[in-house]
Amino acid sequence: MSTPCTHCATGVDHCHGTLVVHATGPADCTQPDCTDTDEARHDLRIDCGSVMGGCDCARLAQVAAA
Repeated sequence: MSTPCTHCATGVDHCHGTLVVHATGPADCTQPDCTDTDEARHDLRIDCGSVMGGCDCARLAQVAAA
């Protein structure tokens, strides 16, 4: 039997997925059923350029900055 996370145990609105913050456009979540990508709901956040294989918007932002 597993122990629920602290947020689950206390009823805090949260998501177990990782928020992927894009250089351009809205953020995405790795949790398929997540519909609220507010940063406050996600303990884990990464920049889209850190995603394995990269992200097209991160490459576009680098080209635009050059």
